[in-house]
Amino acid sequence: MAPPSEDVQRRRIAQAAQDFESSFLSVMISQMFTGLEADGPFSGGSGEATFRSFLSDAMARQITRSGGVGLAAPVQAEMLKLQGLT
Repeated sequence: MAPPSEDVQRRRIAQAAQDFESSFLSVMISQMFTGLEADGPFSGGSGEATFRSFLSDAMARQITRSGGVGLAAPVQAEMLKLQGLT
């Protein structure tokens, strides 16, 4: 099997960098929810606490799709450099 073309490699690296930024942001966002109680008359109760990680992931992906916080670009540049595709 032939190695992927340079174009394919660049697309995969760009996607990996965005995925990394989303993952980083998800962890940061989940820290905002630490210590919050999921009780009270208008809360989601235990179900809310169970699905908080999904909310963090969704928020992180949306932030990344909207331009992110500037983490993906340097990660992508470093990955390209390591692959000799600069």
